[in-house]
Amino acid sequence: MYLSFTSPRHVKIGDAAAFAGTTPRAIRHYHQIGLLREPERGGDGRRHYGYDDMIRLLWIRKMAEAGIKLDDMRAAFDETRDIEENLDLLDETLAAQEANIRRQRAAVQRLRAVGSPLGLLSDLVTDRLSHLPAGALRPSDLEALLVTERIFGPLGAAVQAGLFIALATHPDLRAEEDRLDLAEAALDDGVEPDDPRVEDLAVQRYTHNKAVWQAIEAAGLDADEEKLFENYEDPDEGNDTQMSALEAFTKMPYDFSPARMRCIERAGQLLGQDLADG
Repeated sequence: MYLSFTSPRHVKIGDAAAFAGTTPRAIRHYHQIGLLREPERGGDGRRHYGYDDMIRLLWIRKMAEAGIKLDDMRAAFDETRDIEENLDLLDETLAAQEANIRRQRAAVQRLRAVGSPLGLLSDLVTDRLSHLPAGALRPSDLEALLVTERIFGPLGAAVQAGLFIALATHPDLRAEEDRLDLAEAALDDGVEPDDPRVEDLAVQRYTHNKAVWQAIEAAGLDADEEKLFENYEDPDEGNDTQMSALEAFTKMPYDFSPARMRCIERAGQLLGQDLADG
């Protein structure tokens, strides 16, 4: 049966939304962003949609079902652009969405295989930690890896994973790490940055970090890290939306006292001097 739409009949927004398979709220959003022209209001003060409006809505709905973003829909409707240009833009969008889906499925598979939040981190991190027994990593270890991955990316978190491997396989180093963490936290209780305890604790932290690094070298984990650097390709390289490491770090709600920050800084200076002396 052939349907003729020669009648000038108009419908209200609820009927237009129902026919197109969308919602009145979505239609109002299309108006706001300029994707769908806003029709004139009738004597009742309501918008009335005609045939052309419905056709536009149906095309919008079809493109939405195909996963096309609203901004790219505007490009598709832009008749001043060459059709091939529009198709290229849409193809790039769909390719990006396919890549996102692949990453999401990979994360689901890692989570299923690992069976813990560790599986939500990048495959570089989960692969490096996969040989550790269940429970070897503490929740605080995972939190640290999560933050490091956000600030320094998967490669930075994978390198940090070497630290947690050393701590998980050396109970004496883990015990010293816990002791130093508690001692550093105590610096937040009104200790001044020039208090002698700050320098003493910084030296202890430096000595401990050296011992951890020696354990990493002895286990050959440093060689693994070199391979990571050689083979790693940053998927976000050139992405202007990525925050710099400094910007990301400054957005974390750290509340360390000046004394604690001084201790961290001083331990880093000692380690840097040690490396420079070779």
